[in-house]
Amino acid sequence: MSLYQMVDVWFVSHYAEGEVAIAAITVVLPITFLISSFGMAIGVGGASVLARALGEGDAKKAQKTFGNQIILTLFFVGVFVLLGFIFQDQILTLFGANYEILPYAKKYFNILLIGLPFLGWAMMTNNVIRAEGKPKVAMLTMIIPAISNIFLDYILIYHFDMGISGAAWATTAGYCLSGGYTLWFFLSGRSELKLTKSNVKLDLPVTAEIASIGSITLVRQGMFSLLAIVLNSQLNIWGNIEYASTLGDKGGSHALAIFGLIRGYTLFIAFPIIGVMQGLMPIISYNYGAKNWTRVSDTIILGLKWTFSISVLMLGILFLFPKPLIQIFTEDKELLAHTPRVLKWIFISLPLMGVGFIGGAYFQAIGKPMPALVLTLARQGIFMIPLMFVFAHFAGLDGVWFSMPVGEILAGLWAGIWLYMEVTKMNKNAKVTSE
Repeated sequence: MSLYQMVDVWFVSHYAEGEVAIAAITVVLPITFLISSFGMAIGVGGASVLARALGEGDAKKAQKTFGNQIILTLFFVGVFVLLGFIFQDQILTLFGANYEILPYAKKYFNILLIGLPFLGWAMMTNNVIRAEGKPKVAMLTMIIPAISNIFLDYILIYHFDMGISGAAWATTAGYCLSGGYTLWFFLSGRSELKLTKSNVKLDLPVTAEIASIGSITLVRQGMFSLLAIVLNSQLNIWGNIEYASTLGDKGGSHALAIFGLIRGYTLFIAFPIIGVMQGLMPIISYNYGAKNWTRVSDTIILGLKWTFSISVLMLGILFLFPKPLIQIFTEDKELLAHTPRVLKWIFISLPLMGVGFIGGAYFQAIGKPMPALVLTLARQGIFMIPLMFVFAHFAGLDGVWFSMPVGEILAGLWAGIWLYMEVTKMNKNAKVTSE
């Protein structure tokens, strides 16, 4: 998934519209992730219910849960795709598209909307497939479209000179392949869950259970999009001020392009951590349902070790080679002058990123939505967004950049305290059970 943006940014930077196209992609992707996140939220919520049902031996409830997930995903993603087509100018402007960026953002957005129902379906079924204990199949759901996107970007942008439209069609084709692959998996009989008319009926108790847990993922993605709205707005404002003497009224687009280059690495690093988080969720759900407290505690600790190791390794690479990493995507002198320094600032907090993600995932997996909701809101809503306004007031554009790592550190520390208390309680439960 992280390759989608990185590959698109690389091709449009080298063979298409350059800086303005990078800024347009930066504006559009949070919107597409928000729409597709309904599929992800329904997938995560249903997978928690489904995994616990399988752990308890209740196959009927598992089948019913999957049927409800199908209906909810198709309805919500379909509705929001339609709204995206109708109100595209207003939505793109809200997410930070200025007069220079808007024409390119519309080209990219209109094409991506076609593939979003397939992406929403793939996001939902990907979580279900993991909950069934088939991680390799779930992995292929993401790898197939990522690889196809690389080849199609090369053909459409380099050979056919389609620019940002070519990047959009390549990404959309990847979404369609991903959704088609998971549909084939269920229709081919390789899954324990069946696509039958009897199961595809709304069941209010099951829907409510999916919603109570899945809403945490939706809030997480919603906060990510809210952060994007605030961040892009602040980058437009303070970028114009910071670069007024050299770039004039294009300073906002330049600041957005800087973040567009960095955001590719943010996704590339965050998604492996999110992958660990999503991988441990069905294990926690299943063993929590089976009251295997030691297994739950060990899974949390193992997840923290892996996310910390990934983060430290990535942080070392980013600090040692900031300029060469940016040069992969652009040779623009202005971008190379400003982006490496910002890249290092934003990733200072990287070792604590996994703690925040795993804290929210743990409570979500055991069916306790309120603690998960609080931890989910903490990162962007409680810390990053307020800090962005405060820091920008005193330090301008640098304050906008620095608010993100400080918010990440505070959210990670808070989640770490909660996880420590939960692991301690679980170890006591395990000791009582063994006695």
